[in-house]
Amino acid sequence: MNRYSITNMEKTINLLGKFISLMIPLMTIFMILIIVARYLLGIGLTGLQELVMYIHAFVFLGCAGYVQYKDEHVRVDIFYRESSKKYKKKVNLFFSLIFLLPLCFVIGYFSLDLISMAWRIKEVSTEAGGLGFVYIQKTLIILFPITLLLTLIYQSIKNKWN
Repeated sequence: MNRYSITNMEKTINLLGKFISLMIPLMTIFMILIIVARYLLGIGLTGLQELVMYIHAFVFLGCAGYVQYKDEHVRVDIFYRESSKKYKKKVNLFFSLIFLLPLCFVIGYFSLDLISMAWRIKEVSTEAGGLGFVYIQKTLIILFPITLLLTLIYQSIKNKWN
């Protein structure tokens, strides 16, 4: 793999993360609209509430790899807080291979049947006034392992080159 491929992977991760994070203000606006409609106007907006859940799933599952790439994920770094950057990279890569890689494969593997079934039956909301696109929301599950694997591959290759 050459330097050009690594740069393209980095650009893809950045572009995807930044695009998906743009959904956060939209989700906030929708939530304010739902609250105003419910408590000031007495109108329930079930479909819009579900859309907020869809957007939340998109943000959470789609930005997981971006957060990993930016090294902004939550972790307890008691044991290597004072260590060098080189050592931290090795530890992060080691534990990513031990824990993150199997997690991505398990979630990816088991979500495929769930997603496939949801599409086959064109699953819809069970709520009155809900959206008829639950199968699309379930499809978002696959974003989680894909974005994390992309980031893990990028970090592994980058560590090899540096």
